Amino acid sequence: MDGKRRAIDNAFIERFWRSLKYDYVYLHPAGDGLELYKGLKKYMHYYNYELHHQGIERKTPAELYRPAA
Repeated sequence: MDGKRRAIDNAFIERFWRSLKYDYVYLHPAGDGLELYKGLKKYMHYYNYELHHQGIERKTPAELYRPAA
């Protein structure tokens, strides 16, 4: 929070970490680091390319930031 309005920028990443923890980490405990890495990679792909977000008009982040040509 080194500048004006920086506190609100943090809300988006805080929401992502909450979703990650409650939707994946707590429901799928990993046996080791490699399993956790692969699971997180799979969840992030789901979050960015398959999950439709209410805050961005039921679009995926990939649709919002990389619209189809």
